[in-house]
Amino acid sequence: MNKVILAGRLATDPEVRYTQTGKAVASFRLAVNKRFSRDQQNNADFFTIIAWQKLAEICGNNLVKGSQILVDGYLQIRSYDAQDGSKRYVTEVIANDIEFMGSRPTHSDNNYSNAPEQSNSSNASAPAAASFGSELPPDEEIPF
Repeated sequence: MNKVILAGRLATDPEVRYTQTGKAVASFRLAVNKRFSRDQQNNADFFTIIAWQKLAEICGNNLVKGSQILVDGYLQIRSYDAQDGSKRYVTEVIANDIEFMGSRPTHSDNNYSNAPEQSNSSNASAPAAASFGSELPPDEEIPF
């Protein structure tokens, strides 16, 4: 079974690009704290996260460096030939689901959408209007 669950903060703003066929793909680095004992300092691991299609667009529209999220996905290792002829390996987490946690970091040049679209291939958690991680009251409908 190949399943990865990570909770952390974005170390970079998401970068959204589009493939030649028009599919959105977002990539960003996620800092995940390591457990530590009393005599050690808190360290972090940094993972490359890849999100596709609507989930990628949600990430690009709603996340910024410092955002706290939970990622559910799987580990992918791929290889390619570098320009110098050597074989390079890349390890990344492909996100199936991203949950927004905590409050939004303040970032003056980002415009947050109150009603992002939900991915067809994923169960991306849509942030409520007030803050990430808030839940809608049970009698309210999602506005999309």
